Amino acid sequence: MKASASPDRSGIRIEPIAAAHIDSFHYALDVVAREKKYLSMLEATPLPQTRDFIMGMIEKGNPQFVAAAGDEVVGWCDISRHFFRSHAHRGKLGMGIIPAYRGKGLGQILIETTLKAAQNAGFMRVELDVYEDNARAIALYEKVGFTREGIVRRAARIDGRFIDAVSMAILFDENGARSL
Repeated sequence: MKASASPDRSGIRIEPIAAAHIDSFHYALDVVAREKKYLSMLEATPLPQTRDFIMGMIEKGNPQFVAAAGDEVVGWCDISRHFFRSHAHRGKLGMGIIPAYRGKGLGQILIETTLKAAQNAGFMRVELDVYEDNARAIALYEKVGFTREGIVRRAARIDGRFIDAVSMAILFDENGARSL
């Protein structure tokens, strides 16, 4: 499965993930993971695990959206609700866009769509960690309202190199408004 050659935003749909997206999502996840720059995983989990993750997200009502060009997933954004009941108001955001579709505004559309769904699902806090050398992602997260909460030293070790991460979060009040 190859990514579409057309890297503009026309014809790209933002839609909730569905079972029909699983194979293409798995491919996109693997492409981004193998860059060894943006995700904690260095390759996609095996397809059955990816399928279980997505179907679990759907069953739990966790927000997960994809950017699709034709039948191919070219980006995604998801928020996983925290497991413990006392932390169920919190979620962890993950996202990625395959290289040919970066810099087109898809990240902002994906994250805003997913955050809106999180608000509607009752999330009060969405958090993430982003490698501190990923300036474009940090700028995007700040643009949509995330604030920095701290640094996670030596958060990852890739090819023998330690990478620090920036912890960020966005808070919503009871009315769904973003609070600082």
